[in-house]
Amino acid sequence: MAHAIWRGSLGTRIRIASGLILMIYLALHILNLAVVLISPAAYDAVQDARLWVIRSDVGTAVVGAAMAAHVVLSLGKVIVARTFRMPLAQWVQVLLGLAIPILLIDHLIYIRGAHEMLGVNTMFGYVTRLIWDTSDGWGQAALLLIAWVHGCIGLHMWLRLTDWWHRAMPWLIGVAVVLPVLALLGFVTFARAIDGLLSNPRGEEVAYAAWNWPDADGFAQLAAASDAATLVVWAVLGAAVAAFLARRIIAAIARPIRIHYVDGPSVRAPRGQTILETSQSSGVPHTALCGGRGRCTTCRVIIEEGLDDLPPPSEAEARSLAAVGAPPNARLACQVRPRTNVRVFRVFDRDGKRSRAHASQGKEAQLAVLFLDMRGFTARTDGQLPYDVVHLLNRFFDEIVPPINAAGGTVDKYMGDGLMAVFETATAKASARAALRAVEGIGAALAAFNARLAAEGSAPVAIGIGVHLGNVVLGEIGAAGQAPRTLIGDTVNIASRLESETKPRSAQALISVDTLHAAGVAVPDAALISLTLRGREAPLAALPLSDLSRMKDATLTSKITTAPA
Repeated sequence: MAHAIWRGSLGTRIRIASGLILMIYLALHILNLAVVLISPAAYDAVQDARLWVIRSDVGTAVVGAAMAAHVVLSLGKVIVARTFRMPLAQWVQVLLGLAIPILLIDHLIYIRGAHEMLGVNTMFGYVTRLIWDTSDGWGQAALLLIAWVHGCIGLHMWLRLTDWWHRAMPWLIGVAVVLPVLALLGFVTFARAIDGLLSNPRGEEVAYAAWNWPDADGFAQLAAASDAATLVVWAVLGAAVAAFLARRIIAAIARPIRIHYVDGPSVRAPRGQTILETSQSSGVPHTALCGGRGRCTTCRVIIEEGLDDLPPPSEAEARSLAAVGAPPNARLACQVRPRTNVRVFRVFDRDGKRSRAHASQGKEAQLAVLFLDMRGFTARTDGQLPYDVVHLLNRFFDEIVPPINAAGGTVDKYMGDGLMAVFETATAKASARAALRAVEGIGAALAAFNARLAAEGSAPVAIGIGVHLGNVVLGEIGAAGQAPRTLIGDTVNIASRLESETKPRSAQALISVDTLHAAGVAVPDAALISLTLRGREAPLAALPLSDLSRMKDATLTSKITTAPA
């Protein structure tokens, strides 16, 4: 899924790239403040390196261009929006983003502007003296937190569909909280120290000379520049609001079109509004896991009437549709802007209620999936009566399913002599640990079952198990009224292929390293094997278990059962 994070229009990709540049710039600034807690010398070292980059001609051009592009494209996105119905996280991100330019003006003018206009040496002491114990200080602290939260929300909305982001989220949340806290603590600590030193008139005189502290005329120049920049920012924001209102007025005057939703209402919509925006503004349930950015394709619709009157898909939309093998009459609701009446069928439906097949929305989650298959079943039952075959299978499942249920798993489906189970828990860690406990329970149950078969004079049963953890989509799939709840995704395919690999590897189970990592189980690299699985580009490391009956005594299981979930 890594390639999918760059899907979208050129403007979207530029906005993402510029946002990344600004996020790196902000992270370096925050890190610079945080290292004050180590020593002033550490701060100076990081500050010198940071300024050497950002105040160079290239650095200034890159950061300036990124800031301009991000502001212009973000405002453009707001201007062209046809509805303000959006998730809370997006609302927060938009509002914080609008606040940033207003709060950023004084920071730019009195620091970078003072350096360029007046030759001020904008050392940390100059900054702390300038804003310590003032309302501007609180404003700059708010700016730091607002910009950081805005960037973190943007990163999450961009990367939330990737596997590695979900795995790293516990660590990333910790970093996201700790870094700004350390930065503010560093600022307060150093500002108090500087305030104490400058309480001595002689110390103040020496510091002002070192900083080239502006005189009254210098501060008047900076104040005038700040007022002018503030006026420009408010004018730009006002123009954006005026453009948005003008679009709404024009849309209201223009003759509306009608969008007919299969298994849903028929609603009026302004011309040029995307189908997804119409759904959101009209309260029609419509899935869009990526927030309408054209990356996840879960908003796609089948155009049943009016396809020929629609504008052709953009290169980005066509690429996204091709990636999921969509039919020719499929379009992304977040990208297509009908100008005539259309009849559309939502492939996924958020509320799960439908009168036709395919309309149930899947819920995305990071879960462990287990595939199990009985080895040599065909040869074992060759020549037996149907009753005996069914009896054996039912006895087998009666033994191995209870350990799955006891561990918190659910059998999603039976497939002849095998099954697929999913461990639907609150967290990926809990799901992975539940799957490993189920493997242990299956091993014990199989050993007891084989002992009874031996006492009856029957051959033991051999099995193969594959376990993998990753993103899956859970939902009802099938014809109307006959759609059982199931799960789909690459995670399911990988777990199935791991199970298939157990036979040539002479293993009873293969557990992917993703499952082990999620469960918090450390396994030596020497114990893992590398597998090249069909449909997966990169090799997958997995732990082979040759005898599940001994799993309970292994270090692997002891870590699972003793560590807190």
